[in-house]
Amino acid sequence: MFRAGRGAPLDFAAWEPLHPCSPLESNALFNPFKRRTFLQAVVAVAATTTFGCSDDDSTDASAGSPYFPQSLASGDPRPDSVVVWVRVEDKDRAGDDLPLRLEVSPTEDFKTLVLDKKDLTARAEHDHAVKVKVTGLSARTTYYYRFSYEKDGQKHTTRTARTRTAPASGDDVPVKFVFASCQDFIGRYYNAWQRLLQLDEDLDFVVFLGDYVYETTGDTSFQSGEGGRAVRFSEPEGALPQGTGMTAFLAANSLSNYRDLYKTVRTDKQLQAVHERYPFIIVWDDHEFSDDCWQDVATYEDGKKDETQRDRKLNAEQAFLEYIPLDTVQSPEGAIDVASEPRFPNSRIYRDFEYGKHLKLLVTDYRSYRPDHLIPEDAYPGGVVLDEMLLGAALQGQPDAVKQTFQADAFAYVDIDDPAYAAQKQVLQGVYLSQAKAAGLTDKDAAEKMAAWVKGPLALFYVNQVLAAVKRELVIAPAGKPRGLAYAHMGKAALFNIQGSRYVVVKDTFDLFAAVNFQLSKGKSEDVFGPEQEAWFQQTLATATNTWKMVVSSTSLSALIWDFRQQADITDPTLRQRFYFSVDQWDGFPTKKKVMLNALKKDVSNTVFISGDIHASFASVEEGVPTLTAPAITSGSIKSLASLALIGAGYATGAPVYQHAVTEMDQTLMKSNPGLRFADTDSHGFVVMEVKADETLATFHLIPAGEVAKDYSKRADGELEAKFTAKTFRVKNSDIQPA
Repeated sequence: MFRAGRGAPLDFAAWEPLHPCSPLESNALFNPFKRRTFLQAVVAVAATTTFGCSDDDSTDASAGSPYFPQSLASGDPRPDSVVVWVRVEDKDRAGDDLPLRLEVSPTEDFKTLVLDKKDLTARAEHDHAVKVKVTGLSARTTYYYRFSYEKDGQKHTTRTARTRTAPASGDDVPVKFVFASCQDFIGRYYNAWQRLLQLDEDLDFVVFLGDYVYETTGDTSFQSGEGGRAVRFSEPEGALPQGTGMTAFLAANSLSNYRDLYKTVRTDKQLQAVHERYPFIIVWDDHEFSDDCWQDVATYEDGKKDETQRDRKLNAEQAFLEYIPLDTVQSPEGAIDVASEPRFPNSRIYRDFEYGKHLKLLVTDYRSYRPDHLIPEDAYPGGVVLDEMLLGAALQGQPDAVKQTFQADAFAYVDIDDPAYAAQKQVLQGVYLSQAKAAGLTDKDAAEKMAAWVKGPLALFYVNQVLAAVKRELVIAPAGKPRGLAYAHMGKAALFNIQGSRYVVVKDTFDLFAAVNFQLSKGKSEDVFGPEQEAWFQQTLATATNTWKMVVSSTSLSALIWDFRQQADITDPTLRQRFYFSVDQWDGFPTKKKVMLNALKKDVSNTVFISGDIHASFASVEEGVPTLTAPAITSGSIKSLASLALIGAGYATGAPVYQHAVTEMDQTLMKSNPGLRFADTDSHGFVVMEVKADETLATFHLIPAGEVAKDYSKRADGELEAKFTAKTFRVKNSDIQPA
């Protein structure tokens, strides 16, 4: 926490005025709830569209061989190269390296080969998965490829897949691609991928924005056990046990566990067919490692213990690099050596692609280098983060009404270490120990955390609530006490809690706290990209001459704010303010977000962000920069998760706050966020982008969330088509409008 006298004088004249806000009481809004990255699951088992091949020596060539249960895929297309992927599985030779052949042809009949590589080896140490970089290709050309495995004199061949290289630099051609995210497998079906196959779009590539797999086997807080789709670890003893009793589940931990996630998800016929048809450009988000993670730190325990998990992170990265067709180090031609690809803390999956004259694509990595969430999950609600001196400096230049707001008694604090408050401190320590042990901490751990948190400047707003519940005569009068900002004023209501730390944070006080932290730390508190990625990001944008510069971000840049200040039917004053719904995404780094977007608006023309993670569809203009957010392929919609959270917090579906936050969620977000042009918080799907010289068209293809548990692969095509709607928006002149 910040204390008087630290740091240089602050200059906040450039910041927008804060709106008056009141602190959040301990029972306000939400109780703790799980979200596991606020998204959910999905998949669809269905008949696949194939590109039949002709090979007299192969087993059933049209259906593919049972030795290739995950089929095949391609990725990272460039004008002269592409990465192709396959995994071979022979249970009779599970421990052996296996020989493979790769054929690449410009024609579907393979009569002409541009590559016939007969010396490939699928190594047991990499789960018999192989990535091959094929070079020397022609720009903007469709190629067909297949792998084969010979056993006992018989040749076994994959299905035939196709891929496409990028246009050459400077080519004046339009580009069409899809972006999508979040495809949890458990209990759900990949109807969105099936719909994309039905559309048969002539795509250059598919961007997948993260959460390709989910690391848990059945977290009941967001994963459905129904529908017959599940993930089971072949080595459950290597996994992390989570929950108890009926809510127990496993989280991937060992390399075997993480491999099982990819092996299971890639058995889905719809997903296989999409990979067989289009090259993918893929980035990870959190669930490829662990929910709401940052660097190599997990968040399951919500601050109850240190969750730095270096080995687990490395296992997650190895499985990702083995199973995803990407090239992290610009490899030469041939099999990519997965063992040589950089790993945490030197991970390097950020990269850029050029598609002719009109598109530069920058794929960023939001998770590997970012700092922790600004409000710790174990933060003591009473802890003061801006004392009187820092708060006063931060409010310089603000309207008198704003300054007056922070002079209210609710912002009073005392130094609890003052001998005059010895009795109060003893009570606070006792209550802390009781709550910490009730949360599962040992006596030793509870005592250590108590000593670290229950000290120094503490906010009377929180302290007096605790004291009043134990012994009312110990309540401390706020008159004459200094004023400061505490975690409680940002919505932190309890120990070891994501409310007021990662989710449902009071916007105005959080923004103020973040801005001070940013200045005192010289930007390190919100250094999302890390120095090397930041340098690459700025240099690539500065030198790009393409018409459009599109930035891929795994998490959404659209501001998701609930503004209840003018809702007369919400009578609780602690709710009548603005809340960020999630600060695990870019809303959690508001200063960095503002600085970055303002610089892009000023210096880079036609920048567009495309993002995912939040399980909702948004089109918005943030600080003058267009931003598009794709819905989840399958993971639970943000509206459904908000509903569960509010009901769990004790709010009836007819309560005003439920009506505004859930029932009317789209309308509330649109009213609360001036930059929003479109919001759909209860649908799944994907977005088709058509990049042209003078405009970009973005078409959201959406299916209601209630359809995701139904397997449309077993129904007539017309049934699925009837469930989808399409909404098209035009991106032009730094704005987004309906087309």
